[in-house]
Amino acid sequence: MKINLKQQKKFFRSLRFRILLILVLIGIIPSMIAASVVVHSYRERAINIRTQTVKTQCDILGNSLAAENYLEDPDSETINSQISLLSTIYSGRVMIIDSDFRVIRDTYDLDTGKYSVSREVIDCFNTNKGDTLIDNSAAYVEFIVPIESEEATIPDGVLLVSVSTNEIHQNARILENTGILTSSVISIIVLICGYFLATLLVHPLKRVTKAIEDVTDGYEDEAISVPDCTETEQIISAFNQMLARVRALDNSRQEFVSNVSHELKTPLTSMKVLADSLNGQEGIPVELYQEFMSDIANEIDRENNIISDLLSMTRLEKKAATMNVARHEIGELLEEIIARLSPIAQKRSIDLIMRSDREIFADVDASKIALAFTNLIENAIKYNIDDGWVRVTLSSDRKYFYVTIADCGMGIAEDQIDHVFERFYRGDKSHSTEIEGTGLGLAIAQKAILLHRGVIRVKSRLGEGTTFEVRVPLNWQE
Repeated sequence: MKINLKQQKKFFRSLRFRILLILVLIGIIPSMIAASVVVHSYRERAINIRTQTVKTQCDILGNSLAAENYLEDPDSETINSQISLLSTIYSGRVMIIDSDFRVIRDTYDLDTGKYSVSREVIDCFNTNKGDTLIDNSAAYVEFIVPIESEEATIPDGVLLVSVSTNEIHQNARILENTGILTSSVISIIVLICGYFLATLLVHPLKRVTKAIEDVTDGYEDEAISVPDCTETEQIISAFNQMLARVRALDNSRQEFVSNVSHELKTPLTSMKVLADSLNGQEGIPVELYQEFMSDIANEIDRENNIISDLLSMTRLEKKAATMNVARHEIGELLEEIIARLSPIAQKRSIDLIMRSDREIFADVDASKIALAFTNLIENAIKYNIDDGWVRVTLSSDRKYFYVTIADCGMGIAEDQIDHVFERFYRGDKSHSTEIEGTGLGLAIAQKAILLHRGVIRVKSRLGEGTTFEVRVPLNWQE
């Protein structure tokens, strides 16, 4: 069924959108995540380096304050120079607090002479340990360093240094803005390129759709070809293979209908001729009348056999949905079939022999598998010679059971072997009118065996006989 123009446009728009979405997911989003990770890593590393550097400077300054006894003499030019340099370089604030919690030096000159009783200072005096506090929200790092002489058990004072990290955060924001700008530019480029790429990718699919529609509308004999890229070639190759199978099935269907019509019409034509002959004559002898009625009865039987075989084919076409699988002993099934067909073989003095070394149980639909073997053995009898033989051999392994049906009959020509399973196919035309049959027996047998996930093969030489080899799994396979 042809897709209308509106549906096509909707489909290809959807396909183009999905391609763009994939490009966004694999291109733009990872770049934004990478930019965010880079900015975060820069900020963390820069703050850590600043912290380690200033911590080292604070430890050196604390030792100098203790060595120079700065708490007793806060006018030391050397120490004051170091304090001013530390405050200037790192844009920080340096406070020196004595044991009375009085601020004796503040580089900001805000709290000089005042008292500092913050929790950090008190903890430093109590524990004689320094500490480092990082506050990213306020953009500063605070260092608490005890000032202690060698013989002292408690600090003589505390060095309190606050260093700004605002510069680092500003640089991180600049880097973040640069990353956003770069990601935006990349996103625009990716979207533009993605749009053209999606259009380029969709174009061959449009051509494929158009080519398929042209074929389905006109049902052309030629295979379609869209050699734009490897993917379309693969799609077209698969479609052409499917198209070839559909055409083969259509030809087979047409041939089947033609054959059925011919096979059903032939007996009816014969009966019509015989009936007209009876109606067109007066005073027909009883013997001739009985002969004509016998011929009509034979044609009715022939018609009935064709219809029965067609019904069997129809039932088998329903496949596994109608399979009535159960555990059966295959040898018993074959013996029952041979017993039914023995009278036919005895009329022509044909030996019907079965060989089996042991009992073999398998999951099968008894009626369908029996139908298959009945047709094969009956064929072997029909196309045999008088005083000939038919051998049925049963064997198995761990996975399959095997049935071989061999005869010494007329055989099959090499150019006909590939056609023996076709419906209504009759091998030797010179004998087809002499031997009763509908031409459906082998087709029915093959279908029944295939429904059991089995395999059937045929080997034959003209004038030397025919062998059918059947392999069926022991266990039913869904």
